[in-house]
Amino acid sequence: MIHRFQNIFFILFFIFGVSTQIFGSEGAQEKKGVDVNAIIFEHIADNHSWHLWDVRDDDGVKQAVAFPLPIILVSTSPFAFDVFWSSEFHHGDHPVTRGNNTYVLNHGTIYYAQNTQGDLEYDEEGEIISAKPIDISITKNVFTMLLVSGLMFWLFVAVAKAYKKRSGLAPRGVQGFMEPIILFVRDEIAIPNIGHKKYKIFLPYLLTAFFFIWFLNLIGLIPFFPGSANVTGNIATTAVLAMFTLVITNVYANKEYWRHVFAMPGLPAWLLPIMIIVEIISIFTKPFALAVRLFANITAGHIIVLSLVSLIFIFKSLSVAPVSFFFVLFMDVLELFVATLQAFIFTMLSALFIGMAVAEEH
Repeated sequence: MIHRFQNIFFILFFIFGVSTQIFGSEGAQEKKGVDVNAIIFEHIADNHSWHLWDVRDDDGVKQAVAFPLPIILVSTSPFAFDVFWSSEFHHGDHPVTRGNNTYVLNHGTIYYAQNTQGDLEYDEEGEIISAKPIDISITKNVFTMLLVSGLMFWLFVAVAKAYKKRSGLAPRGVQGFMEPIILFVRDEIAIPNIGHKKYKIFLPYLLTAFFFIWFLNLIGLIPFFPGSANVTGNIATTAVLAMFTLVITNVYANKEYWRHVFAMPGLPAWLLPIMIIVEIISIFTKPFALAVRLFANITAGHIIVLSLVSLIFIFKSLSVAPVSFFFVLFMDVLELFVATLQAFIFTMLSALFIGMAVAEEH
């Protein structure tokens, strides 16, 4: 019963937090309307600061309250290395000058300004053509990945110490939580797909991929700081994870794997050139499918939840709130399952691809 009340409280807080954070003041909406597309895509995109909520000052002007993140920019002409807090941009309202360079934050992208007033250069169609510095800032997604990496490091170190201190005893605490999951990844993913002889080589990577994706998915469902970052819904993140699988698969691949790529046995000679092209393409389509599957499923979940919350503000009626609430409740529970499922699928397919590359000829 307590857990049910906790879940209901969480969903209510989710709707309240997302709605106040997303839609801001009611007066501004009456004048301009609610641009659902812009709101949703703004919140699933990466950002240089962590928006918390909006407040109004004494003059009635809406002010955003945000957690600033460090901006790290590398300028090439002339060479400069500029570091400052994202709060200096005042949410994109003010340019920032460092040395000979003036920077402007425009819709999440940092540009060189033409002058200290922050003017940008546009083409005839109104598109920005100003140059951009090399941006290696600690964005919201990067901060979340660092947070999850630190959490994983603490968990695995704690589990390792527990095994040394409590060797032969029943697991408890963090060890009791982690052990069933680690054994599941080993016994249900690594061994069946890679085999008993070689699974230990790849088990550390598979465990890292599973927990990293799982924790990122879960923390992305939390609607307030330090959650809400759509890390695995960023194609760049999933592409890098898939690239790790691609590199590991092909670096550890044995001669049988490469023989099936370049000289598939049993095929007529005239068919070999066609099959070589097909097999080479398949090497890259496998990680591509890994990246797109994870990215699409997580992004779709975030968009659906935000769309359901926005129904209240689109119809501007409290009668829609109960319907929106129950749909969000259903989607939030479903997203908890999807967060785990997508981590499992990515890890399982990675193990399958690796197992196909290292399998010995029967």
